[in-house]
Amino acid sequence: MQITKMFREMEVRGCVAISTKSLDRNGVVNQSSVVTRLLKELLLLKSTEEHGYFLAVTKLKSIGNGEFEEESRDIRFPVSVVCRTFLPVRGDIMLGVVHKIYRSGVFLQCGPMKFIYLSARKMPNFYHVQWKTQEVFMNDNLSRIENDAVIRFVVFATRWRKKDWNIEREFMILASIEGDGLGPVSLPGSDALDF
Repeated sequence: MQITKMFREMEVRGCVAISTKSLDRNGVVNQSSVVTRLLKELLLLKSTEEHGYFLAVTKLKSIGNGEFEEESRDIRFPVSVVCRTFLPVRGDIMLGVVHKIYRSGVFLQCGPMKFIYLSARKMPNFYHVQWKTQEVFMNDNLSRIENDAVIRFVVFATRWRKKDWNIEREFMILASIEGDGLGPVSLPGSDALDF
């Protein structure tokens, strides 16, 4: 298994539109207005197929001269920033927390990703059981995959969805625990991982 660099520092270029209502008395747009608007747009954008999830802006490289757009009555500023991004790729090893269990597999969450599916077929030696009042996957050593359990998994496949059903701008991940060192993780002093 290969481990790739899933966190990256990438330069992102784009344009930020500022309403003419944001001009000060001298007809100038405050630089903080441009930065605030940029951060709001990145928050709404959330992720792209090329860059992954936008986690943070680490450096403001440049804000160009604004150009007035007659149609929208906005001023558009070319902006260049360096962002920390999170791009999952096949072969990455990650930790996820179980949040839904079905007979066919479990759904995990990891950072901004909410659609990580670990199929029962990709859980060797684990079988679905009704344990006490909940559904779990268990193996012969009595290791359990249950709600709120932390699982070390490998990314088996990824697909980026711009818009599908109620999923918008998300990566969908297929996970596997086939391999050494993968599966439920026991944490010292706790049965759960607090983020």
